[in-house]
Amino acid sequence: MTDQLTTSLLYLDAVSVAFDGFQAINRLSLVIEPGEMRAIIGPNGAGKTTMMDIITGKTRPDSGTVYFEGDKDLTTFDEADIARLGIGRKFQKPTVFENQTVVDNLDLALAGQRGVFQSLMYRASAEDTDRIDEILATIRLQGQRDQLAGNLSHGQKQWLEIGMLLAQDPRLLLVDEPVAGMTDAETVETARLLREIAKTRSVIVVEHDMDFVRDLEVRVTCLAEGAVLAEGSLEYVSSHPDVIESYLGR
Repeated sequence: MTDQLTTSLLYLDAVSVAFDGFQAINRLSLVIEPGEMRAIIGPNGAGKTTMMDIITGKTRPDSGTVYFEGDKDLTTFDEADIARLGIGRKFQKPTVFENQTVVDNLDLALAGQRGVFQSLMYRASAEDTDRIDEILATIRLQGQRDQLAGNLSHGQKQWLEIGMLLAQDPRLLLVDEPVAGMTDAETVETARLLREIAKTRSVIVVEHDMDFVRDLEVRVTCLAEGAVLAEGSLEYVSSHPDVIESYLGR
């Protein structure tokens, strides 16, 4: 376990947290390697959101170990500091600036990395413009760069928010149910998009859509009652008797 702590990007060991007597996370252990994408599945109330809250500093665990990049104890940092360390989180509902254009949303995300005063004085450099063009290509929105974000489809708004996180250059990206409400075509394209992103950073995807998880072609962890129920390929996890009983068989 010591070697894993040293080499892994994210390391959770025996993490527990309870709320008003309810055990939301129960001795949860999880290891994410650099450049790995992992899918997290499980029934409602399994602890998926609480796990992400712990990783991003929104919730403090009662016990256990949470390390990032081998030597950074995330339990000692607040949310803003954890974001600056390189952990970005995308919630299920997209939160973009709808009265701004797509490119302005990305401009603001880049500017936000510079602090309050620098952001007020911010003007996009040639380097920033190249970075925005690169992100637009990644998130499939080159043709919508000057369109108001509020006029995008639901799926395109999800992609834009992912792009705003990429502008902050996180080493670990947490994505919560990215394809909820998407069309079938957008869902397929989102799987491709996330696979591309995972070539340069680690990604944790929480999702209920098993067809989408299959398209990701990644290792899967199933949570139940705040602990790991099964872990491995989707084929292994989906055929596990405990997973079928607690989740897929419902």
